[in-house]
Amino acid sequence: MNKEKAKNIRNILLLIGMTILVLYFVMKDNFSSIMYELSQANLWWIALGVFLFYLGLYFKSLAFSGIIREFEPKFSLFETIRIQLATQFFNGITPFATGGQPLVGVWLTKKGVDGPSSVNIVIQDFITYQTGLVLLGVYAVLYNFFFHMFPSDSLLKKLVTLGFIMNTLVIVLLYLVSLNPKFNKMVTGWIVKFLDKINVVKDKEKTIKKWEDYVDRFSAGATSLFKNKKLFVRSIILNMLYLSSQYLVPLAIAYSLGINTFGINECIISSAYSMLIGAFVPIPGATGGLEYAFLQFFGNFIKDAALLSALMILWRAITYYSAMIVGAIALYVKKDKQWELVYLQIHIHHMLMVFLHPYRC
Repeated sequence: MNKEKAKNIRNILLLIGMTILVLYFVMKDNFSSIMYELSQANLWWIALGVFLFYLGLYFKSLAFSGIIREFEPKFSLFETIRIQLATQFFNGITPFATGGQPLVGVWLTKKGVDGPSSVNIVIQDFITYQTGLVLLGVYAVLYNFFFHMFPSDSLLKKLVTLGFIMNTLVIVLLYLVSLNPKFNKMVTGWIVKFLDKINVVKDKEKTIKKWEDYVDRFSAGATSLFKNKKLFVRSIILNMLYLSSQYLVPLAIAYSLGINTFGINECIISSAYSMLIGAFVPIPGATGGLEYAFLQFFGNFIKDAALLSALMILWRAITYYSAMIVGAIALYVKKDKQWELVYLQIHIHHMLMVFLHPYRC
């Protein structure tokens, strides 16, 4: 069996096992009450939650499509939507959601986009997404600072602060690499030389060359994006709309269960904080960590344990499990007579190494 395929199967089995375990602990004390609340849910509000989730993916597809068409003007929006849906599947079965970007690179290349352009597209998409994420994070932190939604001494709040700082550092680093490649090459040289002295790097010159090539590619892609101010701003706004739509899903589900103890701001911030906590969990889908964070943050507004658990179960069903199913369909079902599944299975590991090679000494 192909090694990558075997790893994906192991990840899926781990995901199933963790899901069963999480559901057991969530439902073991209130099983009847939770099932009752789920059975009473208003399907129209749940449908709205599903609509908000996939509307968010549509916004994300529009942002991605705008970037792709700078390199490949005839690339269809339909194909871009399929890429975004399939990305949900690969992100969902890989730890830290690392499988999505390599899939995008493979898909774009297979559709006729040349290698350097594919790398540029992924870089530009990442920059605009990360910028939108940090801007929403700033809003969430400031709102909580002034209105004190969560206890100031809670572990979760400290983890959220750490996650926000890390995301901010990432975007600062992205802009530094983009705007001052010479400085970054110099810093890279210092770091690699230090690693060489402590025998971490096997081939100093080869590693420096890899990093410098990566900085050049990244800087070229980012510079091209910054020059196109209209595309840059549009992509950031669409990514913020994508995130906001995703973050509002729990509000629609809450209304379906008759919960009206929190509003739009509380929902967006609690969802954003939950996702930040999930970034620390090295399990496919951040299973376990995301559920715990969701229960803790939304538990500030919902005191009924059965209602809170029902809300969390429906939220995960829409935002994760339905996305996995739809993503798998988008990946494996094609209008063409054959899909490049074998190609993906053979090359996905290689693409991971291509995208991550600057970090491997």
